[in-house]
Amino acid sequence: MSIEVSAFAGRDRSLAGFILSGRWPESTREWTQFLAVAVRFAAMPGLLGTTTVFRAIDELPDEPDPQAVGLVTAAGPVLGDGAPRPGQFADPQPPAILVLHPPAETSPSTPEAEGVASGCLLLPGVPHLGLEHRAGWVEAEADGTVTRLVSRVGVQVTDDPDLAVLATLCA
Repeated sequence: MSIEVSAFAGRDRSLAGFILSGRWPESTREWTQFLAVAVRFAAMPGLLGTTTVFRAIDELPDEPDPQAVGLVTAAGPVLGDGAPRPGQFADPQPPAILVLHPPAETSPSTPEAEGVASGCLLLPGVPHLGLEHRAGWVEAEADGTVTRLVSRVGVQVTDDPDLAVLATLCA
């Protein structure tokens, strides 16, 4: 069964999250593919005003599609009013947490890329039990062109600023 992703907007018409249908992503690769879709939305002018944290939850929207399995919802900006607090997502810990950066807050990894949005995904593990942290990074232009896509297993959350922020929210 495939995974379908539908974006939804908040009252201010900014990106508020995604509805996942069919099934949840089951691997680092599938979660990184979801991140690529999310970053493409973040690259669209006006959809994402500032760097924002999103988290996966098992809740469903009102009157959900029968195939809906859960949501990835905006939890707030990384900084400022409404920002999630350290440890806020410790219990229950989300299966996935990500940060999306709009083009105004992204430095492209390649000089020819323009209007690039980016994102980082953390799939929290339990390292002391042998379950490694997994992560993905994506950059995409407003036309949908993916300029960077990386996924890794066994990441150290201290090796990347985005991962460190996401891990702090889950610790």
